[in-house]
Amino acid sequence: LDKIKNTYKNNFMFKRLLMFSLTFTLLLNCSFTKKPEFVRLENFKVIDSNSKNITIRTEALFLNKNDVGGTLKTDDLKVYINDLELASVISDEFDVPKRENFTIPLTVKIATDSIMTDENLGSLLGSLLFQKLKVHIKGEIKYKILGYSSTYSVDEIQDVKIKF
Repeated sequence: LDKIKNTYKNNFMFKRLLMFSLTFTLLLNCSFTKKPEFVRLENFKVIDSNSKNITIRTEALFLNKNDVGGTLKTDDLKVYINDLELASVISDEFDVPKRENFTIPLTVKIATDSIMTDENLGSLLGSLLFQKLKVHIKGEIKYKILGYSSTYSVDEIQDVKIKF
């Protein structure tokens, strides 16, 4: 009877050790401690321009190698047009998909009268002549997951064609 009890006890301990080992191995192999990689801003476009507003759209490209998602928030991005700070990007939180490349759209609407100031008149005339605006997006994108947070620094400049 003692031999059966010892065998049962040894099997039970072996199964517990095996379950613990499998759980520990799975946790180590599931990567979620690395934040998604910010690649770049791309596809800058003026999607609408009229006498009242200019609407510019770009996409932030990310690569997430993690087995879990998280969220991204873009409240701390400033938009400069021809070296003047004219707007901020404010958006809802974006859900980060797990294990894939993804983009988040960033859209900014800028009042044309804010571009047409005395200090910006020279660069505005150049922009109208060449039909280009110098768009500079600078700031931070915040990443959050399971109580962990991190930021990405963004500092991208593009010349964007405008059509009237």
